Amino acid sequence: MHPNLVGGIDVALLVFWAFLAFFVCLIFYLRREDRREGYPLEDEASGRVDTVGGVLHTAAAKTFKLPFGHGTVSAPAWRREPVDIAAQRTDRFAGAPYAPTGNPLVDGIGPAAWANRAKRPDLDMEGHPRIVPLTTATGFSIARADSDLSGWPVVGADGRVAGHVSTLWIDKADRLVRYIQLGAEGGPLLAPMMMAKVDRRHRRVVIDALNAAQFADVPRLEATDQITLYEEERVQAYFGGGYLYANADRQEPLL
Repeated sequence: MHPNLVGGIDVALLVFWAFLAFFVCLIFYLRREDRREGYPLEDEASGRVDTVGGVLHTAAAKTFKLPFGHGTVSAPAWRREPVDIAAQRTDRFAGAPYAPTGNPLVDGIGPAAWANRAKRPDLDMEGHPRIVPLTTATGFSIARADSDLSGWPVVGADGRVAGHVSTLWIDKADRLVRYIQLGAEGGPLLAPMMMAKVDRRHRRVVIDALNAAQFADVPRLEATDQITLYEEERVQAYFGGGYLYANADRQEPLL
């Protein structure tokens, strides 16, 4: 086949324009697909919702099946989540930072914010809860060279004792310790292991995210043998927010 199809048009030119058309269509497709979450846009100051539609906006909703028969989820959902937080704007423009008006650790402000995840436990490949207390995990134990921390005091950022370790919660899928349980009154009180420092010399656990008194308001679990995705989100957010809100001096600039 001769490369020149007609005068001024050859195979190479047709391939170039075909690639260009494909690339433009790909950009349109990706820009529509990446708007499945967080859209339509909403102005927080005025409450106005962006209702712009058409081919350049959001793609049609897709329905995804959740594993182990946990139903389906569609995106975009086209529903607005209620925004009612214990905070107020520090200025009168869109994007202005919020200042807490209550207890930011409990109210979920800034780094203590959480997402409303599913109120069911995270499951392993066999459909069983993957994060469970060590006391109920058949076939799992702490290595002989290490301690299970039972009875060790848990010390907060202020150097005071917040409680004592009663048991550990492990991740059966990843084979590691996820949480430290301090007590069971009012529901298990868990602290993230990744935020804890094990002081073997003094046989204690140091968690400097919170002061000792603030451990009392840590979100508790409803069940004694499993933790839901929502409860994990709440616990992690509470301790994570402590690195900013536990003490007043943590909220001041370094320089």
